[in-house]
Parts: sequence; structure tokens; C-alpha cells
Amino acid sequence: MFASPLHAVLTVLALYLLYRIVPPLFLWALWLADFRGSTAADCTSGGACWVFIKVRLSQFLYGFYPESERWRVWLLFLGITPATFLALWCCEGKKRLWALLFALLVLPVLSWYLLRGGVFGLPEVRPNLWGGMMLTLVVASAGLLFSLPFGILLALGRTSDMPFLRGVCVAFIELWRGVPLVTVLFMANVMLPLFLPPSWHIDNLMRALIGVALFASAYMAEVVRGGLQAIPRGQFEAADSLGLGYWAKMRLVILPQALTTVIPGITNTFVGLFKDTTLVSIIGLY
Repeated sequence: MFASPLHAVLTVLALYLLYRIVPPLFLWALWLADFRGSTAADCTSGGACWVFIKVRLSQFLYGFYPESERWRVWLLFLGITPATFLALWCCEGKKRLWALLFALLVLPVLSWYLLRGGVFGLPEVRPNLWGGMMLTLVVASAGLLFSLPFGILLALGRTSDMPFLRGVCVAFIELWRGVPLVTVLFMANVMLPLFLPPSWHIDNLMRALIGVALFASAYMAEVVRGGLQAIPRGQFEAADSLGLGYWAKMRLVILPQALTTVIPGITNTFVGLFKDTTLVSIIGLY
């Protein structure tokens, strides 16, 4: 902190800035803040007015989801989903494969009909009533759940020895990586219905989920491709020497190492996707 005159000056300057900023911020945000009441008229102390958080907390969490049906949200996010991923973590062999198939094929459908209803006696809740943190988790989870396996397939296709397949995967990845997510959402919401038959109706939320999943899969493919390129060539040759076919080689030897290598990149992509979910507000989802 004081190793040189320059460091000493910078340290003193930083401490002065903290002294000028932190105490007033603490007084405004906490000490003089108003936490009680139900309207803006109850905020009279001159500090921050946090009353609206208490009043609108349910809207921040659920949007306009009916209060009597919010148990479905808790059942999905605190019951079914954690149990599924716990099974993926704990089970081995065929049990893990069945848990993976459930997570990829059954869980999305079950989640959709559980939250939307209209089946098994559940009242229907249209997606335009979904919002808040619940909507953020739905969009982010769907994006990750579909983009990871699709991204793996794209990465394998881009590293394939078949020119046509490699070209298709390269074109798909570069196209989606070159378009902003805002444009993707706008196209999915406004332009996509123009290319569908008039009898087809897709909810705004479903269009957003498809757009986000395709967008994220392109970035996920590049992350996985980096992991594939990091695997030594000897691993491929060793798998070939055992007589393993392409898919067995990838499933048993290559992908486990590649995915382990790029866990930080996958996490970074998911964090970015989670933050980008706010962009769905441009198509009326918030």
C-alpha cells in the first residue's frame, strides 16, 4: 500500500474517496431509509424508500402469476428440478442415463404443463402472466438445458471430417454468433409468425425460449470445441486402438475429458445467458 510514493498517494486517495462515498451511502441506503408503510407518502425520512420492495415483492418473484397457484412454482424449482439433478449426480450406469433422459425429454414438458396448467385439473395460467424471478429462471434454465446438448452436437459437427456436415455447423454457429440476442428475440416474436400458417399460434414465451436456446447453443458449441481441441491426440488414437466406434469414443473417452476442461467456460456462458434474460422485456415478457 505504501511501497512507493505513488502507491502511497493512490492509497490515500482511495481512502479519501471511500470516506466521502461510503458513510453517506450507508446513511441514505440503511440508516435513514424507510422500510415500513405501503405508499410513497410513508417515506418521509429523506433516505431510501424501500417500501415498494415489500409491497411489490410478489410481483418481483412471480409477475402476475395467480397467488392461489404459486405452489406450482415452488414445487417445480424446489422439488422436481433439484431431485432430478440430484439423481444425475448420485446415480451411476443405466440409472444415470435414465435420469439424463428424464431431464432432457420429460422435465421440460412436465415443467411447461405444471406452470401453464390446463391439464389434470390444473387451472390454466397463460404465459403472459408469468414474470419476475420465476420468468428469469424459466428462460435461463430452458436456454441451458437445450443449448448444452445441441452445442455439443454442433461442436462435434464442426470438428467432423465430413465437409458438408462441417460446413453446415460452421454456418449455423457463425450466423447465430454474429447476430445480437435483441435481434434474435425481435425476429422470433415479429418475423417468425409471418412464415407460419395462420392456424399455428406459438406463445411469445415459447418463441423467446426457442430463440434463446438457439442463440446460446452457438456460443456453447464454441466452448465445447475448445475443450475438444485441448484433448491430446493420443487420447483419440488410444480410443481407436481399442476398436471403439465414433460415438462410443466420444461418449466414453473424449467428451468426459473435454467437458471437464471447459466447465469454467460453460459456467461463464450460463452466467451471461442468465443476465441476458432481461432482454425478453422487449417482446413484452417481464
